[in-house]
Amino acid sequence: MTSATEWLSLEDIAAELDVPLRTLYAQRSRGIGPRGYKLGKHVRVKRADFEAWLESHADPTPAA
Repeated sequence: MTSATEWLSLEDIAAELDVPLRTLYAQRSRGIGPRGYKLGKHVRVKRADFEAWLESHADPTPAA
């Protein structure tokens, strides 16, 4: 059985993180945003890639 890949738009990610969309575009242009796939003029990010990127930005030590 094959599971379908969940795809997110940058708008989805911005809403989930409660950040301005332009923040994600700026991060992508600097090469530090989540890995995306350009499909024509649209960018889509795999949910797994987004989760890995988000985890890589976690604070190294949890707050006490």
